[in-house]
Amino acid sequence: MNRIDNVFNKLKALRKKVFIPFITAGDPDLAATGRLVLLLERSGADIVELGIPFSDPIADGPTIQAASYRALSKRASLIKIFNLVGKLRKYTGIPLVFMTYYNPILKYGLERFFKSCKRFGVDGVIVPDLPVEESGELVRLGRKTGVKTIFLVAPTSTKKRIREIVKRSSGFVYYVSSTGVTGARKSLPPDMVKNVQIIKSMTRKPVAVGFGVSDAKQARAVSKIADGVIVGSAIVKIVGKNGGYFTDVKRFSAALAKAIHGT
Repeated sequence: MNRIDNVFNKLKALRKKVFIPFITAGDPDLAATGRLVLLLERSGADIVELGIPFSDPIADGPTIQAASYRALSKRASLIKIFNLVGKLRKYTGIPLVFMTYYNPILKYGLERFFKSCKRFGVDGVIVPDLPVEESGELVRLGRKTGVKTIFLVAPTSTKKRIREIVKRSSGFVYYVSSTGVTGARKSLPPDMVKNVQIIKSMTRKPVAVGFGVSDAKQARAVSKIADGVIVGSAIVKIVGKNGGYFTDVKRFSAALAKAIHGT
């Protein structure tokens, strides 16, 4: 069984929800990313999303865009990030998910990409700019290698489209809580509860909510309705703004984990 499935099953049995922080791989450098993954795990993370830096991150707001540019300026690349994951696997079994645009996968080669995921220990893949209607080969290779393919449901998704997304998703379904790009927001959308309930009525797969969750209070509110809570920009912002970010990320992540786990 995939590590992602194990985590959701384990925490569900404990009546707890899953905390999924996001960081940009290579920001500010790859060595720091390795340290951050281990720190996030010690701070209560259950799964870690690693953003693959890309020159045209159309789904991301200013915070993650800036992180991608910092990572690229330090020559972060997909093969270097795979190698980092391979090194991390000597120290941790935490599920790791790549969030990447389709272009880097296409350039690397689809089959080679999924074989590398399996070889180095990447458990799942999210490709926000790949329409589910065009994802057949991605899903096929994911099933062949045991790598989860996670698709996004938007607040504007029709019920017909949601059915297709949950059918092709594995690991979990990613609900984008608000329209637009990634970024911390002051409040959660009023239609979030209804939309998550619609998704959950169509599948038994876990549903995780991301895009806009910015503090422990919001994370706690999301955990009441979803199986997992994804926090990205709020953490990436801490990494990008000061030299003492390890301590600040540890403190912030521990507060998020406590809120999401209900402890």
